[in-house]
Amino acid sequence: MKKHRKHYSPEEKNAILRRHLWTTSPNSAIGCITPESMLAGRQQEIDAERDRKLEETRKQRQIRRQQAA
Repeated sequence: MKKHRKHYSPEEKNAILRRHLWTTSPNSAIGCITPESMLAGRQQEIDAERDRKLEETRKQRQIRRQQAA
C-alpha cells in the first residue's frame, strides 16, 4: 500500500517554521534586532526576551550536567 504525502498550505508551513525557530537553541536568529524592530522601539523588549531565554537555557544545561554526573 502506497503512503500519500501530506501537503501543507503556505500558512501551515509558515506556522511550522515559526514554531521550530522559536523552540530551537538561542543560536538561532530569534532574538536578533532588525532595523524594523529598532524603528518600532522593540529593541529593549527583544533584548530582555533573548536574555531570559539564554538564562533559561543555561539553567537547563546545568541541570542536565548535574543529572549526568
